[in-house]
Amino acid sequence: MKLKLAIAGMLAAASFGAFAADQSVAITTTPVLDTDNHFIGVTSGSDGILSGGMDVITFTGLNPGTYDFVLTLSGQNVSFDGALTNLNGQTGSAYSFGKYRFFGVEYTGASPFTLELHGTAFSGATYSGEVTVSPVPEPATYGMLLAGLGLVGAVARRRKSTSRGA
Repeated sequence: MKLKLAIAGMLAAASFGAFAADQSVAITTTPVLDTDNHFIGVTSGSDGILSGGMDVITFTGLNPGTYDFVLTLSGQNVSFDGALTNLNGQTGSAYSFGKYRFFGVEYTGASPFTLELHGTAFSGATYSGEVTVSPVPEPATYGMLLAGLGLVGAVARRRKSTSRGA
C-alpha cells in the first residue's frame, strides 16, 4: 500500500507544469487512490506560489462532456481573493480562520477546467486542494432509462396476466 502511495505521489509531482506555480493537473471521474484528485501549490526556482498575485491551474484528463466540478482549497499563510478567484469564470467563496484560509467553488460545464487563483502569499505560504468531478448524464440517457423501465414493467405485467390465465 505504501508503494502505491509513493508511486501516486511521484506521478502527481510529475504532472505539475514547469512554469512556476502555474500547473496542469490530470484528474479522473473514478479516482483509484485518495490522492488522485489532489493537488498542491508548487514553486519553480525563485518563483513562488501566487507569484504576481495569481496561479493558474488547469485540470485535464476528462473526456469531452458536461461535468459537475467541485473544488476546495485550504492554505496557510496565504490570502485567497474570493472576488477574483474563479473556475472557468465562476467565482466561489473564501473563508478565514486565523492563519488558515479556505476557498471553494462549484461549477457545471464542459472540460477543460481552469482555476485562476488570486491572492497573496506570505512567508511560509502553502496551499493544497481537492477536486470532485462527476459526469452529468445527457437527456438521451434519461430517455433510455425510462424506456427500459417501461419494457420491464410491460414484461412483468404480461407475465402476471399469463400466470393468472393458466
